Amino acid sequence: MIGFDEALALIQREVAVLPARTCAAPDAVGLVLASDVCSGEDLPPFDNSAMDGFALRIGSEPLAVGAELDVAGAQAAGDTHAIATSGAWEIMTGARLPDGLDAVIPVEQVEVLVRDGADRPLRIRTTAVVEPGQHVRLRGEDVRTGACILKAGTRIEAPQLMLLAALGVAQVQVRPAPRVALLTTGRELVDDPTRTLASGEIRNSNGPYLAQRVRDAGAQLVLRETVSDDADAFLAALQRALAAGAEVVLSTGAVSMGRYDFVPDALRRIGACLHFHKVRIRPGKPLLFASLPGGQLYFGLPGNPVSSAVGLRFFVEPALRVLLGLAPERALRVPLAAAFNKRAALRFHLKGGLELDQHGQLQARVLPGQESFRIAPMAQANCWIVLPDTAASPAAGAMVDVYGLGHWLPPQLDEVMT
Repeated sequence: MIGFDEALALIQREVAVLPARTCAAPDAVGLVLASDVCSGEDLPPFDNSAMDGFALRIGSEPLAVGAELDVAGAQAAGDTHAIATSGAWEIMTGARLPDGLDAVIPVEQVEVLVRDGADRPLRIRTTAVVEPGQHVRLRGEDVRTGACILKAGTRIEAPQLMLLAALGVAQVQVRPAPRVALLTTGRELVDDPTRTLASGEIRNSNGPYLAQRVRDAGAQLVLRETVSDDADAFLAALQRALAAGAEVVLSTGAVSMGRYDFVPDALRRIGACLHFHKVRIRPGKPLLFASLPGGQLYFGLPGNPVSSAVGLRFFVEPALRVLLGLAPERALRVPLAAAFNKRAALRFHLKGGLELDQHGQLQARVLPGQESFRIAPMAQANCWIVLPDTAASPAAGAMVDVYGLGHWLPPQLDEVMT
Protein backbone atom coordinates (compact mmCIF):
# COMPACT_ATOMS: atom_id res chain seq x y z
CA MET A 1 0.00 0.00 0.00
CA ILE A 2 1.37 3.40 -0.97
CA GLY A 3 0.59 7.00 -0.09
CA PHE A 4 -1.48 9.39 -2.18
CA ASP A 5 1.44 11.54 -3.35
CA GLU A 6 3.44 8.49 -4.47
CA ALA A 7 0.40 7.10 -6.30
CA LEU A 8 -0.20 10.41 -8.07
CA ALA A 9 3.45 10.62 -9.10
CA LEU A 10 3.26 7.12 -10.61
CA ILE A 11 0.17 8.09 -12.58
CA GLN A 12 1.75 11.29 -13.87
CA ARG A 13 4.86 9.38 -14.91
CA GLU A 14 2.78 7.15 -17.18
CA VAL A 15 0.67 9.91 -18.77
CA ALA A 16 1.72 11.98 -21.78
CA VAL A 17 0.07 15.10 -23.16
CA LEU A 18 -2.17 14.36 -26.13
CA PRO A 19 -0.89 15.77 -29.46
CA ALA A 20 -2.50 19.00 -30.62
CA ARG A 21 -4.77 19.26 -33.62
CA THR A 22 -6.20 22.14 -35.63
CA CYS A 23 -9.89 22.76 -35.18
CA ALA A 24 -12.43 25.26 -36.47
CA ALA A 25 -13.14 27.72 -33.66
CA PRO A 26 -16.87 26.85 -33.32
CA ASP A 27 -15.96 23.16 -33.05
CA ALA A 28 -13.49 23.87 -30.23
CA VAL A 29 -16.15 24.52 -27.58
CA GLY A 30 -15.43 22.32 -24.57
CA LEU A 31 -11.85 21.66 -25.69
CA VAL A 32 -8.57 23.00 -24.29
CA LEU A 33 -6.24 25.29 -26.24
CA ALA A 34 -2.87 23.72 -27.00
CA SER A 35 -1.19 27.04 -27.81
CA ASP A 36 -1.65 30.74 -27.13
CA VAL A 37 -3.94 32.70 -29.42
CA CYS A 38 -2.76 36.17 -30.46
CA SER A 39 -4.89 38.78 -32.14
CA GLY A 40 -4.27 39.70 -35.77
CA GLU A 41 -6.65 42.68 -35.55
CA ASP A 42 -7.60 45.62 -33.37
CA LEU A 43 -10.86 45.41 -31.46
CA PRO A 44 -12.80 47.59 -32.09
CA PRO A 45 -11.40 47.80 -35.64
CA PHE A 46 -12.15 51.57 -35.85
CA ASP A 47 -13.24 54.45 -33.63
CA ASN A 48 -17.01 54.24 -33.23
CA SER A 49 -19.89 55.74 -31.33
CA ALA A 50 -21.14 54.30 -28.05
CA MET A 51 -24.42 56.21 -28.32
CA ASP A 52 -27.10 57.33 -30.72
CA GLY A 53 -26.48 61.06 -31.05
CA PHE A 54 -24.22 63.51 -32.84
CA ALA A 55 -20.49 63.27 -33.46
CA LEU A 56 -18.54 66.50 -32.96
CA ARG A 57 -15.02 67.87 -33.11
CA ILE A 58 -14.10 69.57 -29.83
CA GLY A 59 -10.38 68.86 -29.29
CA SER A 60 -8.97 68.97 -25.76
CA GLU A 61 -11.43 71.42 -24.19
CA PRO A 62 -15.09 70.79 -23.18
CA LEU A 63 -17.82 72.20 -25.39
CA ALA A 64 -20.19 74.41 -23.41
CA VAL A 65 -23.96 74.17 -23.16
CA GLY A 66 -25.77 76.11 -25.84
CA ALA A 67 -23.33 75.57 -28.70
CA GLU A 68 -25.10 75.57 -32.06
CA LEU A 69 -23.85 73.47 -34.98
CA ASP A 70 -25.00 72.63 -38.46
CA VAL A 71 -25.48 68.90 -39.19
CA ALA A 72 -23.20 68.11 -42.12
CA GLY A 73 -23.96 64.40 -42.56
CA ALA A 74 -25.14 61.14 -41.06
CA GLN A 75 -23.39 57.88 -40.24
CA ALA A 76 -25.12 54.57 -39.44
CA ALA A 77 -23.61 51.25 -38.35
CA GLY A 78 -22.15 49.57 -41.40
CA ASP A 79 -21.56 52.80 -43.34
CA THR A 80 -18.13 53.09 -44.91
CA HIS A 81 -15.33 55.52 -44.11
CA ALA A 82 -16.35 59.21 -44.13
CA ILE A 83 -14.42 62.45 -43.69
CA ALA A 84 -15.92 65.37 -41.78
CA THR A 85 -14.75 68.87 -42.63
CA SER A 86 -17.18 70.85 -40.47
CA GLY A 87 -20.21 70.81 -38.20
CA ALA A 88 -21.83 67.84 -36.46
CA TRP A 89 -22.76 64.43 -37.86
CA GLU A 90 -25.81 62.47 -36.86
CA ILE A 91 -24.49 59.08 -35.74
CA MET A 92 -25.86 55.72 -34.56
CA THR A 93 -24.49 53.35 -31.93
CA GLY A 94 -21.62 51.33 -33.37
CA ALA A 95 -21.21 53.53 -36.43
CA ARG A 96 -17.70 54.45 -37.51
CA LEU A 97 -16.71 57.96 -36.42
CA PRO A 98 -16.03 60.17 -39.45
CA ASP A 99 -12.41 61.29 -39.63
CA GLY A 100 -11.94 64.65 -37.91
CA LEU A 101 -14.56 64.08 -35.20
CA ASP A 102 -13.64 63.08 -31.65
CA ALA A 103 -16.65 63.12 -29.29
CA VAL A 104 -20.33 62.15 -29.27
CA ILE A 105 -23.23 63.88 -27.55
CA PRO A 106 -26.29 61.66 -26.92
CA VAL A 107 -29.42 62.52 -28.87
CA GLU A 108 -31.32 63.29 -25.64
CA GLN A 109 -28.76 66.06 -24.82
CA VAL A 110 -29.42 68.11 -27.94
CA GLU A 111 -32.22 70.32 -29.18
CA VAL A 112 -32.95 70.06 -32.90
CA LEU A 113 -33.42 73.58 -34.20
CA VAL A 114 -34.05 72.86 -37.89
CA ARG A 115 -35.21 69.76 -39.79
CA ASP A 116 -35.59 69.12 -43.51
CA GLY A 117 -38.67 67.78 -45.26
CA ALA A 118 -37.66 64.16 -44.43
CA ASP A 119 -37.41 65.07 -40.71
CA ARG A 120 -33.62 64.86 -40.78
CA PRO A 121 -31.87 67.26 -38.36
CA LEU A 122 -30.08 70.18 -40.05
CA ARG A 123 -29.05 72.29 -37.04
CA ILE A 124 -28.72 71.44 -33.33
CA ARG A 125 -28.02 73.11 -29.98
CA THR A 126 -26.24 71.28 -27.13
CA THR A 127 -28.12 71.08 -23.80
CA ALA A 128 -25.23 69.51 -21.84
CA VAL A 129 -21.46 69.96 -21.64
CA VAL A 130 -19.56 67.71 -24.05
CA GLU A 131 -16.33 66.35 -22.60
CA PRO A 132 -13.32 65.51 -24.82
CA GLY A 133 -13.54 61.97 -26.17
CA GLN A 134 -16.86 61.18 -24.51
CA HIS A 135 -18.93 58.24 -25.77
CA VAL A 136 -16.27 57.19 -28.30
CA ARG A 137 -14.99 53.60 -28.44
CA LEU A 138 -11.41 53.88 -29.65
CA ARG A 139 -9.79 51.52 -32.15
CA GLY A 140 -7.98 48.76 -30.25
CA GLU A 141 -9.39 49.88 -26.90
CA ASP A 142 -10.51 46.30 -26.16
CA VAL A 143 -7.74 44.31 -27.89
CA ARG A 144 -4.58 45.48 -29.67
CA THR A 145 -3.11 43.72 -32.69
CA GLY A 146 -0.54 41.17 -31.49
CA ALA A 147 -1.96 40.89 -27.96
CA CYS A 148 -2.24 37.40 -26.47
CA ILE A 149 -5.98 36.99 -25.98
CA LEU A 150 -6.18 33.36 -24.79
CA LYS A 151 -3.48 31.27 -23.12
CA ALA A 152 -2.71 27.63 -23.78
CA GLY A 153 -4.70 25.55 -21.29
CA THR A 154 -7.81 27.72 -21.62
CA ARG A 155 -11.04 25.79 -22.09
CA ILE A 156 -13.12 27.21 -24.92
CA GLU A 157 -16.61 28.19 -23.81
CA ALA A 158 -19.11 30.79 -25.02
CA PRO A 159 -17.12 33.90 -23.86
CA GLN A 160 -13.93 32.64 -25.52
CA LEU A 161 -15.86 31.79 -28.68
CA MET A 162 -17.27 35.32 -28.72
CA LEU A 163 -13.77 36.78 -28.53
CA LEU A 164 -12.43 34.51 -31.28
CA ALA A 165 -15.35 35.41 -33.52
CA ALA A 166 -14.93 39.15 -32.89
CA LEU A 167 -11.29 38.96 -33.96
CA GLY A 168 -11.84 36.74 -36.99
CA VAL A 169 -9.94 33.74 -35.58
CA ALA A 170 -11.17 30.87 -37.72
CA GLN A 171 -9.00 28.01 -36.39
CA VAL A 172 -7.25 27.16 -33.14
CA GLN A 173 -4.88 24.49 -31.88
CA VAL A 174 -6.56 22.26 -29.27
CA ARG A 175 -6.03 19.06 -27.33
CA PRO A 176 -8.57 16.42 -28.32
CA ALA A 177 -10.90 15.14 -25.62
CA PRO A 178 -9.36 12.02 -24.01
CA ARG A 179 -11.29 8.88 -24.98
CA VAL A 180 -12.52 6.97 -21.94
CA ALA A 181 -14.32 3.63 -21.53
CA LEU A 182 -16.25 2.62 -18.41
CA LEU A 183 -16.86 -0.97 -17.29
CA THR A 184 -19.00 -1.57 -14.21
CA THR A 185 -18.60 -5.09 -12.84
CA GLY A 186 -20.98 -7.12 -10.69
CA ARG A 187 -23.64 -9.72 -11.40
CA GLU A 188 -25.84 -7.95 -8.85
CA LEU A 189 -26.06 -4.77 -10.92
CA VAL A 190 -29.28 -3.84 -12.74
CA ASP A 191 -29.13 -1.17 -15.44
CA ASP A 192 -32.83 -1.04 -16.34
CA PRO A 193 -34.49 1.44 -13.92
CA THR A 194 -37.96 0.03 -14.68
CA ARG A 195 -37.12 -3.55 -13.72
CA THR A 196 -38.20 -4.90 -10.36
CA LEU A 197 -35.17 -5.98 -8.34
CA ALA A 198 -34.75 -9.66 -7.57
CA SER A 199 -33.34 -10.81 -4.26
CA GLY A 200 -29.69 -9.72 -3.93
CA GLU A 201 -29.80 -7.28 -6.85
CA ILE A 202 -29.04 -3.55 -6.68
CA ARG A 203 -29.38 -0.78 -9.22
CA ASN A 204 -26.28 0.39 -11.06
CA SER A 205 -25.66 3.91 -9.71
CA ASN A 206 -21.92 4.02 -10.41
CA GLY A 207 -22.40 3.79 -14.16
CA PRO A 208 -24.53 6.92 -14.68
CA TYR A 209 -22.56 8.94 -12.13
CA LEU A 210 -19.11 8.12 -13.49
CA ALA A 211 -20.23 8.47 -17.12
CA GLN A 212 -21.45 12.02 -16.46
CA ARG A 213 -18.42 12.96 -14.39
CA VAL A 214 -16.14 11.74 -17.19
CA ARG A 215 -17.93 14.08 -19.59
CA ASP A 216 -17.81 16.92 -17.05
CA ALA A 217 -14.05 16.40 -16.84
CA GLY A 218 -13.62 17.11 -20.57
CA ALA A 219 -13.33 13.53 -21.82
CA GLN A 220 -15.27 11.58 -24.45
CA LEU A 221 -17.01 8.43 -23.26
CA VAL A 222 -16.52 5.91 -26.07
CA LEU A 223 -18.02 2.83 -24.38
CA ARG A 224 -19.95 1.96 -21.24
CA GLU A 225 -20.81 -1.62 -20.30
CA THR A 226 -21.88 -3.62 -17.28
CA VAL A 227 -20.02 -6.92 -16.90
CA SER A 228 -20.74 -9.93 -14.71
CA ASP A 229 -18.22 -11.31 -12.19
CA ASP A 230 -16.36 -13.32 -14.80
CA ALA A 231 -12.78 -12.72 -15.93
CA ASP A 232 -13.35 -13.86 -19.52
CA ALA A 233 -16.42 -11.65 -19.93
CA PHE A 234 -14.48 -8.77 -18.40
CA LEU A 235 -11.53 -9.23 -20.78
CA ALA A 236 -13.88 -9.42 -23.76
CA ALA A 237 -15.45 -6.12 -22.68
CA LEU A 238 -11.99 -4.65 -22.21
CA GLN A 239 -11.11 -5.58 -25.80
CA ARG A 240 -14.29 -3.85 -27.00
CA ALA A 241 -13.26 -0.76 -25.06
CA LEU A 242 -9.85 -0.72 -26.72
CA ALA A 243 -11.39 -1.36 -30.13
CA ALA A 244 -13.56 1.72 -29.54
CA GLY A 245 -10.37 3.76 -29.20
CA ALA A 246 -10.25 4.16 -25.43
CA GLU A 247 -7.05 5.78 -24.15
CA VAL A 248 -8.22 5.44 -20.55
CA VAL A 249 -10.28 2.53 -19.20
CA LEU A 250 -12.13 2.69 -15.89
CA SER A 251 -13.73 -0.21 -14.10
CA THR A 252 -15.65 -0.39 -10.84
CA GLY A 253 -15.60 -3.30 -8.44
CA ALA A 254 -13.63 -6.56 -8.34
CA VAL A 255 -10.39 -4.97 -7.09
CA SER A 256 -10.49 -5.88 -3.39
CA MET A 257 -9.56 -9.20 -1.75
CA GLY A 258 -12.71 -11.31 -2.18
CA ARG A 259 -13.21 -14.47 -4.26
CA TYR A 260 -14.82 -12.49 -7.08
CA ASP A 261 -12.22 -9.71 -7.16
CA PHE A 262 -10.69 -10.93 -10.41
CA VAL A 263 -9.52 -7.70 -12.06
CA PRO A 264 -5.84 -7.75 -10.93
CA ASP A 265 -5.27 -11.33 -12.11
CA ALA A 266 -7.19 -10.73 -15.35
CA LEU A 267 -4.98 -7.75 -16.15
CA ARG A 268 -1.84 -9.78 -15.47
CA ARG A 269 -3.12 -12.46 -17.87
CA ILE A 270 -3.01 -9.98 -20.77
CA GLY A 271 0.40 -8.55 -19.83
CA ALA A 272 -0.68 -5.34 -18.13
CA CYS A 273 1.80 -3.62 -15.82
CA LEU A 274 0.25 -2.99 -12.38
CA HIS A 275 1.84 0.13 -10.93
CA PHE A 276 0.01 0.10 -7.62
CA HIS A 277 -2.92 -1.59 -5.91
CA LYS A 278 -4.17 -0.03 -2.64
CA VAL A 279 -3.56 3.53 -1.49
CA ARG A 280 -3.60 4.97 2.03
CA ILE A 281 -6.87 6.84 1.54
CA ARG A 282 -10.43 6.69 2.79
CA PRO A 283 -12.68 5.88 1.11
CA GLY A 284 -11.34 3.93 -1.87
CA LYS A 285 -8.25 2.18 -0.48
CA PRO A 286 -8.29 -0.82 -2.94
CA LEU A 287 -7.80 1.45 -5.99
CA LEU A 288 -5.65 -0.03 -8.76
CA PHE A 289 -3.65 1.65 -11.53
CA ALA A 290 -2.08 -0.17 -14.48
CA SER A 291 -0.73 0.32 -17.99
CA LEU A 292 -2.20 -1.95 -20.64
CA PRO A 293 0.05 -3.60 -23.28
CA GLY A 294 -0.95 -0.99 -25.87
CA GLY A 295 -0.03 1.89 -23.55
CA GLN A 296 -3.59 2.70 -22.48
CA LEU A 297 -4.18 3.71 -18.86
CA TYR A 298 -6.29 1.51 -16.63
CA PHE A 299 -7.94 2.54 -13.34
CA GLY A 300 -9.67 -0.11 -11.24
CA LEU A 301 -12.01 1.78 -8.91
CA PRO A 302 -13.63 0.15 -5.87
CA GLY A 303 -17.31 -0.73 -6.20
CA ASN A 304 -18.76 1.29 -3.33
CA PRO A 305 -20.29 4.41 -4.85
CA VAL A 306 -18.37 7.04 -2.89
CA SER A 307 -15.12 5.07 -3.25
CA SER A 308 -15.52 5.06 -7.02
CA ALA A 309 -16.33 8.79 -6.97
CA VAL A 310 -13.17 9.52 -4.98
CA GLY A 311 -11.08 7.38 -7.32
CA LEU A 312 -12.35 9.28 -10.35
CA ARG A 313 -12.02 12.72 -8.77
CA PHE A 314 -8.56 12.42 -7.24
CA PHE A 315 -6.78 9.89 -9.47
CA VAL A 316 -8.46 9.77 -12.89
CA GLU A 317 -9.11 13.50 -13.23
CA PRO A 318 -5.47 14.44 -12.52
CA ALA A 319 -4.49 12.02 -15.32
CA LEU A 320 -7.02 13.67 -17.64
CA ARG A 321 -5.52 17.06 -16.81
CA VAL A 322 -2.09 15.83 -17.91
CA LEU A 323 -3.55 14.46 -21.16
CA LEU A 324 -5.15 17.87 -21.76
CA GLY A 325 -1.93 19.76 -21.07
CA LEU A 326 -3.28 21.42 -17.92
CA ALA A 327 -1.29 22.35 -14.84
CA PRO A 328 -1.90 20.42 -11.61
CA GLU A 329 -5.01 21.49 -9.75
CA ARG A 330 -4.73 23.65 -6.63
CA ALA A 331 -7.02 23.41 -3.62
CA LEU A 332 -8.81 26.20 -1.81
CA ARG A 333 -7.73 26.62 1.82
CA VAL A 334 -10.79 27.14 4.01
CA PRO A 335 -11.38 26.92 7.78
CA LEU A 336 -13.27 23.88 9.05
CA ALA A 337 -16.68 24.68 10.53
CA ALA A 338 -16.51 21.97 13.22
CA ALA A 339 -13.96 19.51 14.59
CA PHE A 340 -13.68 16.14 12.85
CA ASN A 341 -12.49 12.85 14.35
CA LYS A 342 -10.25 11.13 11.79
CA ARG A 343 -9.82 7.74 13.54
CA ALA A 344 -7.04 6.58 11.18
CA ALA A 345 -3.78 7.91 9.71
CA LEU A 346 -5.15 7.95 6.16
CA ARG A 347 -5.83 10.71 3.65
CA PHE A 348 -9.57 11.40 3.97
CA HIS A 349 -11.84 12.60 1.14
CA LEU A 350 -15.03 13.85 2.73
CA LYS A 351 -18.37 14.96 1.31
CA GLY A 352 -18.48 18.60 2.22
CA GLY A 353 -20.54 21.76 2.21
CA LEU A 354 -18.88 25.09 1.46
CA GLU A 355 -20.90 27.74 3.26
CA LEU A 356 -20.89 31.23 4.74
CA ASP A 357 -20.71 31.76 8.48
CA GLN A 358 -22.64 34.50 10.28
CA HIS A 359 -19.93 37.03 9.35
CA GLY A 360 -20.07 36.18 5.65
CA GLN A 361 -16.77 34.26 5.74
CA LEU A 362 -16.30 30.96 3.92
CA GLN A 363 -16.09 27.78 5.92
CA ALA A 364 -16.17 24.07 5.07
CA ARG A 365 -18.47 21.67 6.88
CA VAL A 366 -18.13 17.88 6.86
CA LEU A 367 -21.57 16.50 6.03
CA PRO A 368 -23.14 13.63 7.99
CA GLY A 369 -23.19 10.22 6.31
CA GLN A 370 -19.55 9.74 5.28
CA GLU A 371 -19.80 5.96 4.80
CA SER A 372 -18.74 4.90 1.31
CA PHE A 373 -22.10 3.23 0.50
CA ARG A 374 -24.17 6.34 1.31
CA ILE A 375 -25.25 8.13 -1.87
CA ALA A 376 -27.81 10.62 -0.53
CA PRO A 377 -25.18 12.95 0.99
CA MET A 378 -23.47 13.11 -2.41
CA ALA A 379 -26.52 14.98 -3.71
CA GLN A 380 -26.16 17.51 -0.85
CA ALA A 381 -22.41 18.08 -1.15
CA ASN A 382 -21.00 21.03 -3.09
CA CYS A 383 -17.33 20.24 -2.50
CA TRP A 384 -14.79 17.66 -1.33
CA ILE A 385 -12.90 18.28 1.92
CA VAL A 386 -9.47 16.62 1.97
CA LEU A 387 -7.53 15.88 5.16
CA PRO A 388 -3.87 14.75 5.04
CA ASP A 389 -2.74 11.23 5.99
CA THR A 390 -1.67 12.17 9.51
CA ALA A 391 -3.29 10.83 12.65
CA ALA A 392 -4.26 14.31 13.85
CA SER A 393 -7.96 15.16 14.03
CA PRO A 394 -8.53 18.77 12.90
CA ALA A 395 -10.22 21.19 15.28
CA ALA A 396 -12.85 23.74 14.34
CA GLY A 397 -11.17 26.58 12.48
CA ALA A 398 -8.30 24.44 11.18
CA MET A 399 -7.44 25.21 7.56
CA VAL A 400 -8.31 22.35 5.20
CA ASP A 401 -8.06 21.67 1.47
CA VAL A 402 -11.32 22.07 -0.45
CA TYR A 403 -11.88 20.90 -4.03
CA GLY A 404 -14.80 21.23 -6.40
CA LEU A 405 -16.92 18.20 -7.24
CA GLY A 406 -14.95 18.01 -10.49
CA HIS A 407 -11.74 19.67 -11.66
CA TRP A 408 -13.83 21.99 -13.88
CA LEU A 409 -16.62 22.25 -11.30
CA PRO A 410 -15.39 24.73 -8.68
CA PRO A 411 -16.96 24.72 -5.21
CA GLN A 412 -20.23 26.65 -5.32
CA LEU A 413 -22.38 28.03 -2.52
CA ASP A 414 -25.84 26.56 -2.90
CA GLU A 415 -27.29 28.77 -0.19
CA VAL A 416 -26.19 30.97 2.69
CA MET A 417 -25.69 28.93 5.86
CA THR A 418 -25.74 30.45 9.34
